[in-house]
Amino acid sequence: MSDALLSALAESLAELVTAVETSDDEVLDPDTAVKWLESTGHTLRALGPADRRALDGLFRETALRRPPGPWREELLKVSEGFGLTEDAHAETCEAALDHARRFAATVRDADPATPVPTCPGWTLADLTRHLGTVHHWAEHLVRTRPAARVLAHDVPLDLPADPAAYADRLAAAAERFAATAREADPDAPVWSPGADPHVRHYPRHVLFETLVHLADAELAVAGTTGPLDPGTAADALDHFLGNAPYVPWIAEPLAHLDRDGAVLRLGARDTGTVWTLVLGGGGFTWSRESQESRANRESRGSGAAEPTASVEADTGELLLLLHRRYDADDPRFSHSGDRDLLDDWLAATAL
Repeated sequence: MSDALLSALAESLAELVTAVETSDDEVLDPDTAVKWLESTGHTLRALGPADRRALDGLFRETALRRPPGPWREELLKVSEGFGLTEDAHAETCEAALDHARRFAATVRDADPATPVPTCPGWTLADLTRHLGTVHHWAEHLVRTRPAARVLAHDVPLDLPADPAAYADRLAAAAERFAATAREADPDAPVWSPGADPHVRHYPRHVLFETLVHLADAELAVAGTTGPLDPGTAADALDHFLGNAPYVPWIAEPLAHLDRDGAVLRLGARDTGTVWTLVLGGGGFTWSRESQESRANRESRGSGAAEPTASVEADTGELLLLLHRRYDADDPRFSHSGDRDLLDDWLAATAL
């Protein structure tokens, strides 16, 4: 594709997005506008860092070709609106490392034999060994980039003899993984156990697994979890839902639920975000709607279909519910509709 064609496409997209953003309600239905922009944003967020930087540059060039004034200022907001100025890959690597450090600090002075209530049959030593293995395995995959499946037990694990040393082993493995992933091309192909067979899958996978296991460790040591960042928890929910169809022990039970057409809605009290899951066709589809999108829709009198069942809690609590760290009967959750649907979903998707 020629530079001239790339520039023309970027200019057309920037102009269209700006026109949508600045349209009056009488000209363009706000619900439609939000759907267009959210869909476009989702597509652009999947680009690798190099492509995101390149597109950001093309958008800026488009803006600066316009004379100074309101239109130029609106065009200059396009990149920021789509998050193109952020290096998401590097940030995710750092977040995975930060959560691993927090995990290591949580368990380092605790008795390795402490039971982990949310992982029945496991001790803190088991949990720490497992999470260290996840980081070790992911580093191997990002570094070697195999095209076929590699299991964790196929990778030399270098386990220390003393379980009390597992926390330091985890911390070292997390440092190596973060360093290797930061230097890797996120667009490079590599086998993955989910929907995205590229390097960029692994920092997200490792971050979200570490996030959930940090909660396991905190519950085992202190009886409660620390605060979960709503944005990170929301991305973890997206990751779980996006990859669930690729996990055989989830996909197969879901295919046999016999609840075609049933709708399960997950509502986040802290952000207003809603995830809508529609069962059918041997699986499910899902969508995420922001509070802004809901407000625009509701202001226009456009209602959403009534769900078969709903559950509400803060975003982090919903994430831990889907991972079966909290029981659905816990008072932090509020329910409406057919409770059996939620119970069936949780039973089918148990990891």
